[in-house]
Amino acid sequence: MKYSDGAEMQLGDEVVISGKYYGVVVANIDDPAEAKGWGEFLESGVMIDTDFGGLVHYTQETMGTEQILLKHRKIKS
Repeated sequence: MKYSDGAEMQLGDEVVISGKYYGVVVANIDDPAEAKGWGEFLESGVMIDTDFGGLVHYTQETMGTEQILLKHRKIKS
């Protein structure tokens, strides 16, 4: 999955959704190493733990209706 600016979404990314909600990327279904088991149930996308509704599944298609922007990326050690 990619942000609207073309950057790849990564586990742990803190995001802003539609300019007013916040969340953290907790699974990247497109990458088997980061799917966290969700790949068994979902074909693509990411799972974001949101402040408005818990876990929400987003696909590249829904990125067109919900603007999701990277707020902060943790540096991998």
